[in-house]
Amino acid sequence: MARLIGMDEAGLGPNLGPFVVAVTVWDVPDSPRTFDFWKIFADVLTNEPANGDPRLHVADSKQVFQPQRGFAALERGVFAALKLSGHAPRSYRELCDLLIDGKIGSNRSDSRSAWYHDAEFVLPTEEHENEPVRAWADCCERHRIRLVSIRAAIIEAREFNQMIRDYDNKSLVVSRTAFRLLRSVWDPHEADAFVVGDKHGGRNRYDELLAEVLDGDMIFRQKEGADRSEYKVGKSLLRFQPRAEEHGPVALASMTAKYVRELAMAQFNRFWARHIDGLKPTQGYPVDAQRFKADIAEAQKQLAIDDDNLWRCR
Repeated sequence: MARLIGMDEAGLGPNLGPFVVAVTVWDVPDSPRTFDFWKIFADVLTNEPANGDPRLHVADSKQVFQPQRGFAALERGVFAALKLSGHAPRSYRELCDLLIDGKIGSNRSDSRSAWYHDAEFVLPTEEHENEPVRAWADCCERHRIRLVSIRAAIIEAREFNQMIRDYDNKSLVVSRTAFRLLRSVWDPHEADAFVVGDKHGGRNRYDELLAEVLDGDMIFRQKEGADRSEYKVGKSLLRFQPRAEEHGPVALASMTAKYVRELAMAQFNRFWARHIDGLKPTQGYPVDAQRFKADIAEAQKQLAIDDDNLWRCR
């Protein structure tokens, strides 16, 4: 079996809420470089749904998620993938534990943030039909494909701020978070692997950052440029390209990262709304985040919530 890995991130720009990087790992029967994700799963997945299309919408999260419509469409695809891998988390904490540690109940996630302890916030947030999951599982079995794992790095404000202090560069926060996460699910010598991810900002060179998470493995530069950067490491080819969500595993990683972030923001807004009547919610992006921070200032002081646990400095 060969291995196909896609990774993406969500929430780098906001001042409020977590920054999330996610990765999806697949076993495929043939060369992962030529594996046609959309063709194989054409009966169960689509990245361009028509009205009434029963298939799961898997695409760049920006296409799937629209704030005014809620995150049901995002959740439908992500929860189907979680069920495909044998999991059905019942809370945000269980979801985080699963994505971070691969198991439910590790009790590691979001220990500092009061807004993630809402017992009434259960998952999934809406009912979703099981037939697409069964169809997806049947398709995987017929074609000898397996969704090995879905993992994420969930970086809250305090950790994000510390990384900014350490690196003084947001792009390095993305790259170092992504490569640590990648290394936790990828052994360059274990199998023929194809790793695909979005470009990290305008960065074209990745070999030096990759070297930080490898054990002295040789990195062979294949190509570096605006259209793509590719490297060979052991049995693996790694590619970083714009619009990497054209690859299904990257699209699912994009959706997973966005789903985690939107769940976090929903709880964040619910928490502060319980303390301030009529508070307008926020998505955490810079201009509105300043408005929100001013609106909650008095309550934040009364609750003794440190700015470093709340506000991302860049």
